[in-house]
Amino acid sequence: MRKIVIAGNWKMYKDLEDVRAFCKAIASSLETKDLGRVLPILAPAYPFLALLQRELSDTSVKVAAQDASAHSEGAFTGEVSAAMLTSLGLEYAIVGHSERRAMHNESNEIVREKLMMLMDNSIKPILCVGETLEQRDADDTQKVILEQLNGCLNNVSLYSAEDIMIAYEPVWAIGTGRTATGEQAQEVHSIIRNWLTHTYSQALADEIPILYGGSVKPDNIAGLLAMPDIDGGLIGGASLKADQYLEMINIALESRK
Repeated sequence: MRKIVIAGNWKMYKDLEDVRAFCKAIASSLETKDLGRVLPILAPAYPFLALLQRELSDTSVKVAAQDASAHSEGAFTGEVSAAMLTSLGLEYAIVGHSERRAMHNESNEIVREKLMMLMDNSIKPILCVGETLEQRDADDTQKVILEQLNGCLNNVSLYSAEDIMIAYEPVWAIGTGRTATGEQAQEVHSIIRNWLTHTYSQALADEIPILYGGSVKPDNIAGLLAMPDIDGGLIGGASLKADQYLEMINIALESRK
C-alpha cells in the first residue's frame, strides 16, 4: 500500500529560535511513536536543513529541501546544488512549486532539469503541478496538468515509487483559505494517476504517492485522505505550528486508507 505523506513546506518562515522550539515539540511527541506507513516530511529554509536533521534524528521525520539548482556547480550565486543536498544526507526536495513557477519564471523545462539533477544525485523529487484560478474557470485544468506532467517528465525514466512523488497544488487554493473539495482534488489526482498508468505502467501508477497541496489543515485533511487517490498533503501554513502538524499526523494514522 502507498505511504500517507504529511509534508510540511515552511517556505520563508521561522528563525533559529522558532525552529528549535518546533523541533523540541515534535521530537518529544514522535520519538517513541510507531507511524506505520505514515511518512512525515518537513522542508525548512536552507539554513535550517542540518539542524532539523540533527534535532529530529531519533524520529521518523524526513527533511526535504524546498528547491534545488538546475546546475551541478559553478558561478551561480545563491544557488544550492543537488550534490550539496546529497552531501547533507537529504532524501527529498520540492521542485516546480507554483511560487517558483510564478515568481522565478520556471518553465516545465527548467523544472525538468532540476528534477533530473535531483534524481542523478539520489534525491527523490516532490514534483508540483497545478492550475491557476483563470485556468480552472476556463475549464483548462486537465490540459494544464497534462502539459506540466508531459513537460516535467519528458523522457524521464521511472522505475518505482522510490523515484518520485507528485503533488497537485491548485494555485487558487494556496494560502488563500480556499481548499478544493475532496471530490475536486480526487478528480485531478485521478487524472494524474491515469497519466502515470498510460505513460509508465499500472503497477508504477499504483505505487507512486500523489499529494494534495492547497490550504490543507487539521479541519479538512481527513476528508481529503478519504479519497482513493489522495495520499497525503503538501502543507504550508498549518505545518508551521507543531500542534497542528502533529494533529495531521495523528489523523493520517487513523485514516482508513
